[in-house]
Amino acid sequence: MKTPHQRLVMVGDRDGLKELLRRRLVECGWRDQVKLISKELIKEHGNDITYDMLLSTVTTRARTLVPDSVKKELLQKIKNQLMAQEEKLKIVTDR
Repeated sequence: MKTPHQRLVMVGDRDGLKELLRRRLVECGWRDQVKLISKELIKEHGNDITYDMLLSTVTTRARTLVPDSVKKELLQKIKNQLMAQEEKLKIVTDR
């Protein structure tokens, strides 16, 4: 049995979902907030900051900044696509 991620990749829906997420994050200003956080960390730590430290800190903070509306919309789209795929499989196997 394939995972939901594998099923989305197989039918090409994953790229569409990634693009939707990217657009929504830009629209709500999330991307600008993450850039600002990154710049502030670099300014604060200067040359003492490592890539891993920057990535870890920014990732943690960035995830908390994703609006609930974006999370809900994406989750609903994923559910709808998986249900549609399941229905198609059911139709094919019932033949």
